[in-house]
Amino acid sequence: MDHAERLEQQIKTILIVEDDGAIGEFLVEMLKFFTPYQALLATDGMQALEMVKTVVPDLFILDYFLPKMNGLELYIHFQEREELWATPVLLMSASNPVQEIEEHRISFIKKPFELDDLLQMIETLLSA
Repeated sequence: MDHAERLEQQIKTILIVEDDGAIGEFLVEMLKFFTPYQALLATDGMQALEMVKTVVPDLFILDYFLPKMNGLELYIHFQEREELWATPVLLMSASNPVQEIEEHRISFIKKPFELDDLLQMIETLLSA
């Protein structure tokens, strides 16, 4: 294995699931610019479920309000797959679904958020 292959293996992947195209693209570009991580974007839960058939992300960033299934329902689908059990999840929402967050013990950031707060949470979740 050469240096480039080792480096590629070490790059962590973040799957962002956000149905608002502007927010999703902003998050992808922000991660590209401010972090060494690779960001992938899905615009709904069904697309995300298809993507995790071929990619096992190191972190999920899920919008709560998604079409067809909300971010928490998507998280529950991810938990049905053994290879995703240990993958941390950061749920984003303008509302605060406290009971559901506590019940599933997942991290949460309230929209709108400060960029520094988001980056810090990502670093914390990926280093845990």
